[in-house]
Amino acid sequence: MLHRMQLMPIGRFSRLTGLGVKALRNYDEVGLLVPAAVDDETGYRFYSPDQVDRAETIRLLRRLDMPLEEIRSTLAADDPVALRAALVSHQRQMAGRDAEIRASMGQLQRLIDGKETIMGMRSESLQDEEHRRLGIDLYNRTWTLMDSPGDEMLYCAHASAYHWMQSGGTTANRARSEWLCSRVYSILGRPEPALHHARRCLELVESSPAEMEDWDIAGAHEALARAHLTAGDMDEARRNYELAREETAKIANPEDAKHIAADLDALPL
Repeated sequence: MLHRMQLMPIGRFSRLTGLGVKALRNYDEVGLLVPAAVDDETGYRFYSPDQVDRAETIRLLRRLDMPLEEIRSTLAADDPVALRAALVSHQRQMAGRDAEIRASMGQLQRLIDGKETIMGMRSESLQDEEHRRLGIDLYNRTWTLMDSPGDEMLYCAHASAYHWMQSGGTTANRARSEWLCSRVYSILGRPEPALHHARRCLELVESSPAEMEDWDIAGAHEALARAHLTAGDMDEARRNYELAREETAKIANPEDAKHIAADLDALPL
């Protein structure tokens, strides 16, 4: 067994590999990247230098938008032929999704330019289930692009919101779409739209509490804290940060609470 002095705490391993702490915890839970040791008393995770190569491989494949289960099964095979076959298969899937996303972005641009109208518009070519699938794919794609933020990340977030709206999604779906838009604008350093979407998220959450999960209100205040921080309004950022902490403490599922707590821990407040 490796001596504890050779092991790295999760924060150091995160900085070394470029994988976020939240991602590392998730990879441990799904068996993709299990720590070399876990402290029995504190639950702290520790990683060995030998795990850096695997972590960097996972990071590369995630940036290529490969699903976690495909990465896990491919790495478990430990076979270059199997890896190449998985990459070729994933390339074909991405090509299909890319064509759908380009079509969605083209329609979104026509809406922005006023060449089409949203009011009363229902797509004749896509069914509700297809809109939902695109909404989910674009949501996940937005998260992937947060490692290299830019226009594509922004357009994917708005396109995801559009498809959820077209699918007849719930108020909760709409609130989470607003949360995502606020997040990407904060990442891009654009406080005005970040605040607009965060406020809209909170409005939707408070308008239909019966439709929400117990973590939605905490997420809404986290978005507002982040947006106010982007705007340089420290008082409002701290106020919403504290509200988010209070609501996080009320979340029944520890896993849900842990993810929002990690987002709050990352805020310099």
